[in-house]
Amino acid sequence: MRNVWAVANRELKSYFLSPLAYIVIALFLLLAGYLFALILNQGREASLRGLVQNISVLWLFLVPAISMRLLAEEQRSGTVELLLTNPVQEWEIVTGKFLASVMLLLVMLGLTLLYPLFLFIFGNPDRGPLVAGYLGMVLQASAFLAVGLFASSLTQNQIVAAILSFGLLLLLWLSESLGQFLGGTLGTIVSYTSVVNHFQSFPQGVIESKDVIYYLTLIVAGIVLSTLSLQSRRFR
Repeated sequence: MRNVWAVANRELKSYFLSPLAYIVIALFLLLAGYLFALILNQGREASLRGLVQNISVLWLFLVPAISMRLLAEEQRSGTVELLLTNPVQEWEIVTGKFLASVMLLLVMLGLTLLYPLFLFIFGNPDRGPLVAGYLGMVLQASAFLAVGLFASSLTQNQIVAAILSFGLLLLLWLSESLGQFLGGTLGTIVSYTSVVNHFQSFPQGVIESKDVIYYLTLIVAGIVLSTLSLQSRRFR
């Protein structure tokens, strides 16, 4: 695990040494703050349910920007070869980079804790939906990052990685509609992959094991596929 944390620390520092992290964080807080004020004003309810559901949409656009450089930049600059010559395995590189992106995400979400604090000062919100909502946001965004990491492992171009990541996430987002169109057993299977369906219960304060398992499976799949993609470079 020492190598994993070394890679994660290196990657996290590189985020904050470039303007990318600050731009993404600022954009996220600007949009989240606007949505919070808008939903609170219209709903007049001490709840973050609407905000949590809308932040789920924000991940669709912001996560590709966070994940696009993870492996694509390493391959473009040739530093991935240097990493692979060190006593570090592919899965350690991939896992370390994934953890760094998750830590950046946690920083972003941590800054939004002012919103529930605001609700507790001026109201009496239900704690269940707040806790479940934040857990859902972390799981969903982490799963999105794993997909973005895999997309980044397939190319040396960050823009291509971002577009590919967005395309894959959009496919998972729309899979419910696609499943209904296909119908039958195949349609049921496709509908099950919908990230929307597996997120709906979290803002309601309900944590279902099938939804947690779905997101954890997506995370593991993204890490495994990224590792396999990185390993294939040894044979090129």
